[in-house]
Amino acid sequence: MTENVVSLHKTTSSPATEPAPTVLTVVPDVPDAAPTRPVPLWVRSGRAVRSGLTHESTRATVRAAARHGLYTLNGGRIVARRAWDGRTGARYERMIRAAEAAGNLEAAEEWEERLQRFRAARHHRRMDLLHSPVDAAKGVAVGAGMSVGLLVALGVVMAVNTGRPGDVITPLSATIDFLALLIRIVRVVWGPALALGPFLALLALWSVGRKQHAAPAWALPAKVRDSAGEPITPSIVVKALRDLGVPALGRAIKEMGDAGASMLGPIRIAGCGVEVDVTLPSGVSTNEVQSKRRKLAENLTRHEHEVFITIPEAARTVRLWIADSGALDEPIGPSPLVTDDTMTADYAKGKAPWGQDLRGDAAALSLYQRHLLITGLSNQGKTVALRSLALWLSLDKSVRFLMGDLKGVGDWAMFDGLASTLIQGPTDEHVIQVTEMVEGAVDEMNRRIQAPPGTTFPPLIVLVDEAQVAFMCPAKDEEKRPYGGSKANSRYFMAVRKIHNQGRAVNVLMWQGTQDPTNENLPKLVREGAHTRASLALGTESQARMALGDKAVDGGAAPNLLRPGLDRGTLVVASDGITIPAGQSSITVRTHYIPDDDARAITDRAKALRDGITTLHAVEHDAEHDPLADVAAVIGDAARVRTKDVLARLSTRNPGAYGGWSFIDLKRVLDEAGAEPYKSDGVMVVARDRVARALANRDADGSASAAS
Repeated sequence: MTENVVSLHKTTSSPATEPAPTVLTVVPDVPDAAPTRPVPLWVRSGRAVRSGLTHESTRATVRAAARHGLYTLNGGRIVARRAWDGRTGARYERMIRAAEAAGNLEAAEEWEERLQRFRAARHHRRMDLLHSPVDAAKGVAVGAGMSVGLLVALGVVMAVNTGRPGDVITPLSATIDFLALLIRIVRVVWGPALALGPFLALLALWSVGRKQHAAPAWALPAKVRDSAGEPITPSIVVKALRDLGVPALGRAIKEMGDAGASMLGPIRIAGCGVEVDVTLPSGVSTNEVQSKRRKLAENLTRHEHEVFITIPEAARTVRLWIADSGALDEPIGPSPLVTDDTMTADYAKGKAPWGQDLRGDAAALSLYQRHLLITGLSNQGKTVALRSLALWLSLDKSVRFLMGDLKGVGDWAMFDGLASTLIQGPTDEHVIQVTEMVEGAVDEMNRRIQAPPGTTFPPLIVLVDEAQVAFMCPAKDEEKRPYGGSKANSRYFMAVRKIHNQGRAVNVLMWQGTQDPTNENLPKLVREGAHTRASLALGTESQARMALGDKAVDGGAAPNLLRPGLDRGTLVVASDGITIPAGQSSITVRTHYIPDDDARAITDRAKALRDGITTLHAVEHDAEHDPLADVAAVIGDAARVRTKDVLARLSTRNPGAYGGWSFIDLKRVLDEAGAEPYKSDGVMVVARDRVARALANRDADGSASAAS
């Protein structure tokens, strides 16, 4: 095989031009092949350099060199700062400024007294230095004389003892010889000491810098860079704020030095983390800190989702909640609805056990006379969060449900036999049915409004999951009115708006769950009509404002910073129905996850509390109706049902036929059939056996008439 020929050559150039760069040409061994395009050597070198820079070992070498160099440099700065603080009153002056900035005049006066004492002591030391040379000379002379006298006396004693007069100077000569030996040792060591001294000094500075980790985070070792879980202390918080990149904040903290901790309130244990209030210096606004949440979290050796910044009532103050590392990724445990099979609900006075807040405290939501909106990206736990509220409320037997599931995959199937109406499916036909169901609730609301003052009504929850399907439905009725949309003639939109406007007063409430809020799939008037607004993870801040409102977002609510998938089931809630810390406009709740099997067990308990409900899966306004048969259907398997409950169920079953019925209308039908209502325990009821017997007699009479 013929080897490839590699040749170096220069491209031709005119004498007036610079010589062309050397290029490398590779000629393949294929006969008559066209030569490849020459590749300049500098291009190949650039590629090699670029690949070398991106190699992990190269990056590690660069980080190590920068780290150790900065350790020494910053170690010198730290030592110099310590020396300056030790020799001057700079430390006391910083403490005074910090106390004055915090408004603590007593502490400022105390530090000023300490500064005066320090200056007085320093003055005395300096005055003593004026007399110290003379005193030192006198001391040396006296000491030398005494030493010589002692040595001579010792020599006299030795001479008397040995009988040799020369021993008188023996101690003195031995001392002189010892001093000469020391001088020789110093002469030998002095040269190497001078050579090694600078290196030892640099080593000492490097050690100081290494202990203080005085290098940028990117240059620190991985075990230091990733030291998550480090306890939160005042100094760590102050350093994190100082390095936040806010110039005014950094300057103020540097002027205060270690006293920057005076900005901090007490660090309190709060659930699976700690909480601290930070009073910002003059010239620093709270939104400057809020906008740098990620950098602050990294400065605290935490992930972004483990640090929450809210605005309390105090001026120029931010409240930091810092989670224990990894704590938010741990499950919060099962719902009390699952673990306590004796739990019941109270619509008016109780609160639904929804989950836990970030502090680990139970988060319970009051549903009394509050319209509800839950939104978020797809597959983040919206249906489960909405369903858990409905499951709790189902344990109050007075509550009635009208449900529309426009996803139609069975998430709400366990409410069959519990809800008066349950429509499931994603098509336009299902949207039409859900729209007519909501319009029927409007008719029921109007009937209640026209009732005598003081009349109480059972709660009616109108729940629509995946409501964006209804708002975006293009279907129109016979009069060309659209079912979807947000115009004045849009049927679903107007029905929801009517319930929002007046339903609360008569316990007709609208609950909606929707995905990815925009002006198209969640009109402004609808989202602002909800009293309780909650949001799972979202994509942008503008969506967060649509979901929760400007006030909540300006106060620190940030569902757009939740991690899709990882923070599934975590909600940011804005509502007066949940306990929110003072000064905050929202609260973050980690909701309990209730699986389908557990949800069925809860609805089975709820069904046992009721007399039996026949669930409708469609709304037929124009269908022929049989009042007596409909009464039998709404009574179900119960032995007897109160007349007002029968009226309510009939209105839900067929609003067009029974929406305007009163007790007189019901009594007239039952009296004519021979199934008169009667009193039981002081209330009017309708007996199932009487209605069934009336139907049987009527059918028998009809058959006999037909036979004759």
